[in-house]
Amino acid sequence: MSENGHDDHVHSEDGGGTEGYAHAHGPGQPTHSHGPGGHSHSDAFAQKEGRWAQAAEERISLFRHDQEIEQGLAFGLPGSPTLVDRTIPTFSRGELPHFAGERGTFLNSPFLEDVNEVTDAEVAVFGAPLDSGATYRPGARFGPQGIRRSTNLFGTYCYELGVDLREQLNMVDIGDVFTIPGNLEKSFDQISQAMAHVYQRGVFPVILGGDHSIGYPTIRGMAPYVDGNIGIIHFDRHVDTQETDLDERVHTTPWFHATNLKNAPATNLVQIGIGGWQSPRAGVKVGRERGTTIMTVGDVERVGIEKIAETALEIAWKGAKAVYLSFDIDVIDAGFVPGTGWPEPGGLLPREALNLIRMISAPGLAGLEVVECAPPYDWAEQTALLSSRVILDSLAVLVREGHLGKKAAVRDRRAWGPQA
Repeated sequence: MSENGHDDHVHSEDGGGTEGYAHAHGPGQPTHSHGPGGHSHSDAFAQKEGRWAQAAEERISLFRHDQEIEQGLAFGLPGSPTLVDRTIPTFSRGELPHFAGERGTFLNSPFLEDVNEVTDAEVAVFGAPLDSGATYRPGARFGPQGIRRSTNLFGTYCYELGVDLREQLNMVDIGDVFTIPGNLEKSFDQISQAMAHVYQRGVFPVILGGDHSIGYPTIRGMAPYVDGNIGIIHFDRHVDTQETDLDERVHTTPWFHATNLKNAPATNLVQIGIGGWQSPRAGVKVGRERGTTIMTVGDVERVGIEKIAETALEIAWKGAKAVYLSFDIDVIDAGFVPGTGWPEPGGLLPREALNLIRMISAPGLAGLEVVECAPPYDWAEQTALLSSRVILDSLAVLVREGHLGKKAAVRDRRAWGPQA
């Protein structure tokens, strides 16, 4: 059992590509897989996906959906007598319509005002609105706001993954960390304290960045509560491993300092997508000396996403009790993500990135962050949309594979997920 209450997994020798991951739910337990064509849901993006997903939808509850309609009619007043659909209220109080009724939370999930009650949730989303660590284009402080707003476009159900987060995941949004724009170190302390508050209570953290400097304080916040080593899988076009940049600890330095922590060794740091014309040599030198693993976009093209995921998981999990996912949106080709602080052409295609995220998530994660979404430079919300998709796809796979989706809310509040 991992430190955050999630199952330990044994990875199959043949890796987890489109045929899924084999794993065991704890020592001595049988190894099995999840997905279409078998017990598995883990290869739901493989053969027979369409048919499997069509059947899978029937098995998902509609309890939270129906509850939301009932509450909408009670709190938002029944709709006009001229409406034929009597589930529509006068005032929007639920998912529909997607262009109205914005609650300001991620995917319109329940907002938890009192963070002391976060133990009632299984997943807590919070923002780290910081861009004081940006060395080129600022704007990522608006990332949490932009990512949340972009999720107004989405429903809670994903067809090909066969998951409905409203029905299956007790997720809350707990707002943003109060960062200090003029002081990075104080902001780091705030972020670490927020991360520690969530993680030590056995709640899965999802962090909306913010520039990538937050990678250090997030790992620092969880590290004391992991009884063993932490592996880090880092998607980025930039190495972010130099000690300082412009004489400070900024968004190009998080992994130098995170891997100085005694239980976050650099040998468990895997960096996917690195390349282009903005990888400072000082950071490359640190990675070489400390033994980090770098996989370029060229490596992805040469061996394929299945082998990349298999190798990344093997290295990150080697001797580790938990693996954390840090996804810099600029790893995706700049043509798809204009709204970022340091765009680098030649990155991953969106399909490659999302499929890698699904594969990386299948054996389980201890938490995840998405960083460097800068809405002031975005176009048609496409960077924010891809940022939110990384989170949604990862959470859906974690639910589908049984790592999340087990904990029901017990407090009297608006809630998602299984019933108590």
